This record gives sequence, C-alpha cells and structure tokens, in this order.
Amino acid sequence: MHQIVSTPVVESSRRWWVLATVVAAQFMFGVDAFIVNVAIPTIAVELRASAAQIEAVIAIYLIAYATLVVTGGRLGDIHGTRSVFIAGVAGFSITSLWCGLAQSGPELILARLAQGATAALMVPQVLATLHLLFSDAARARAFAIYGIVLGLAGAAGFMLGGVLVTLDLAGLGWRAVFFVNVPFGVIIIAAALRIMPTVPRRAGTRLDIPGAIVLFIGLLCLIGPLLFGHDVHWSAWVWLVMASGVAVIVAFVRLERAVARRGGMPLIELSLLSDAAFMRGLVAVFFFFFANLSFYLIMTMFMQKGLQIPPLQAGLVFVPLALTFVIASRHSAARAKHRGTLVLIEGCALQIAGLAVLVATVETVTTPSALLLALVLMVFGYGQGLVMAPLSSAVLSSVKPASAGAGSGMYGTTTQIGNAAGVAAIGAVFFAVETAMSARMALFAACALFVLSITICAAFLSWMRRAAA
Repeated sequence: MHQIVSTPVVESSRRWWVLATVVAAQFMFGVDAFIVNVAIPTIAVELRASAAQIEAVIAIYLIAYATLVVTGGRLGDIHGTRSVFIAGVAGFSITSLWCGLAQSGPELILARLAQGATAALMVPQVLATLHLLFSDAARARAFAIYGIVLGLAGAAGFMLGGVLVTLDLAGLGWRAVFFVNVPFGVIIIAAALRIMPTVPRRAGTRLDIPGAIVLFIGLLCLIGPLLFGHDVHWSAWVWLVMASGVAVIVAFVRLERAVARRGGMPLIELSLLSDAAFMRGLVAVFFFFFANLSFYLIMTMFMQKGLQIPPLQAGLVFVPLALTFVIASRHSAARAKHRGTLVLIEGCALQIAGLAVLVATVETVTTPSALLLALVLMVFGYGQGLVMAPLSSAVLSSVKPASAGAGSGMYGTTTQIGNAAGVAAIGAVFFAVETAMSARMALFAACALFVLSITICAAFLSWMRRAAA
C-alpha cells in the first residue's frame, strides 16, 4: 500500500528563497553543459587526448545523466528532495574538482562519468521541489523563473567558457571551467541546509535496485549507439544494440509491474504510464528537445565551416537568442494565465517561423554576417523560450506530489534522450548532405527536420491539452 506523502508547508516568502537555491543548482548544471564544449579543443591538446576520448568526455556525461536521472528522482521520493539534493550538489562539486585535476583523457572520462551520475541526483530535485512548493497561482511565475535560468545558463556557458580559457587565470587554463563549480556548490549547499524544507522519509520503502540496473542497461543500449553511431558509419550492430535496448525497456516495465504486485515500490510510478496527459506530454518533450541541442550544433557547424565565421563570433551569435529566450520566459508566465497550454503551441509556431526566416536569409544573402544571423535567430529564441519555460509545469501538472521525483526523473530522461537522438539523427543528415552537396543545402535539410519535429511536438501538446481537459 502506498503511503500518503504530505506537501511541505513553507512560508510564502521563504519558498522563493528555496526556489533561488534550487534553480542556482540548475544554472550550474546548465552552464557546465555549454562551458565544456567551448573548452574541448584546449583539453584535447593539453591532455593529448584522441578524438574518441574527446567525444567520450561529452558523451559519457550525457549517458550517465540520462540513464540515472529516473533513479535520482525516485531517491528523492524515498529519502526526501532536500537530502538527495544536497548529496547531489556535494557530489557534483567534488566530481567537478576531480575533472579539473584530471591528468589524462581516460581519467577525465571517468570523472565525467561520475559527474553525470551526481547530476542525476541533483537535477530531478529541482523540478520536484518546484512542483511541491508551487501548487497555487504562483506556479506559473516560479516555472517562468526556471525557464529564464535555462536560457541564461546557455548564454553564460558560451561566454564564460571562452573567457576562462582565454584569460588562463592562475595558469589553470581549461581546468578553471570545472573548478568554478566548487565554490558555487558550497554556497548552494549552505543555503539548502538553512532554508530547504525537510520532507519526511517514506518509512518502509527502498530503492528498486534490480529495476534501476535493468533501466540503466536498457537506456544505455538506446542512447549509446545514438551518440557513437556516426563514428562507426551506422553499422548493423548499432541497430541491433538499439533493438535490444527496446526489448530491455519492455522487460523493465514488466519487472516494475511485478514489483508493484509484490507490494514493493517500483522505480517509476506505474500510474504515470496510464496518465494520458503526462505520457502525451512526454512525447511532446521528446520532439521539442530533438530539435533543441541539435539546432545549436548545426548552426555552429554551418557558421564555422560554411560561412567561415571565427569561433568566438559564432558563439556570440547565440547571445541575443539567449536574451530573447529569457524575455519570452518572462512573458510566458503571464500568457499562460490567460491562454493556458495554448502558449506552448504558439511558441512552436514562432520557432517554425524563425526557421523559415533563417532559411530565407541564407537563401537570399550570399554570405550573411554574424550580426545578421544573430538578429534572425532572435525569432527562434523567443519561440523556444515561450515553450521551454512552461513546458515542464504543463507536463508535470497531473503528477501527484508523492510521485514528483519519479515524474521529474522521467521528464529529465526524456529530454536527454531527445537531445541525444536529435544530435545523432539530424547531425548525420547534415554531414551527409554537406559531403554530397554543400553546407548551405545541409542547413536547409536540417531545418526541414527541425520543422517536422516541432510540428509533431505541437500536435502532441494539443493532444495533451485535450486529455487534461
């Protein structure tokens, strides 16, 4: 029998400080994703890392996070979001220090594996805490702030990475991009210990270890080939491994049902699988993020290879986009009060319009400047901000407080699978068309896939809205 878990009671003013604390951790996590990409060329030279090792530095972090984030969310349900959040931030800070101290490519890969695992403890508690503390009229505003932080993290990651590597503070070079997490982590832990509410442990419950292992294996089989398939030319074994991943996930669901029948606590809340609004929302999340990280990869490659724009200028092109993302995140809260989830569909339409303007610009201007591209991309950024800020709130709105961590973990896993799949699939199309034709035609092909993905996202958001109604 499941216990009833009460929502923690927190003073109205204090919960905003709790919000500031947890989204600071989300900001640190977001910055880390972008800042490492900026430092990768320098890391490769100093550690004499091979191309495969450098790819693994990025990929292993994503794999560790995506495959363990559901487990991290469930641990928050069992032990309380506060204790698991603090443990996650502490682990993320320590493993960031290890990354900065790494003396070889293999050691850095191991450190990044550990860093991704600790991020999987930390990040699900952010959304779970927001879901638990903001169930009233302030919910839209709280999730809008969360969306703003996501946008600022991207812009800060692009800029901070370049600044730290270029300035070479105290001779640390690329190591500073990891060390910077340590003092911020200490501050976040101190604040969390002081102001985060304590959620009682669910007595008589424990983590479903077999379920966690099976889910890890299944997601690893699904995500790993997506990230490395391009390097092995999408050979037959890649598809066999992914097919086996699907079979393992099916077995995982059966295993979880067996755990529930025995009176245990499954890793995922099985009731969520029958929640039509939540499941349709997760499909929309997948297709939204399918066109998210891949978009920035494609634009960076097109600017540097197709237009010969220097790396620093190419990075700065995204700053106005990030700022319009932040503005849209602020606007989305007010619009969501009057338009509800319709604002998400409007945001998808704006993204498609932004892509159309981008294609028209590249088609009519022979060599568009970095400034012109920055202005054009602002349309896409505003549309993306309208969607991303309220998306998590809308998808999680039907999840009960007792399952907040499990729901947040499933949401986080879906975002990372979407990101990985988009980078692999759309990246493969871009490179294939670029080799056969040109970078310009490759961009057009990628944009067509972006439009298709965002259109499917909008369709499922509309379907989710009907289910919720």
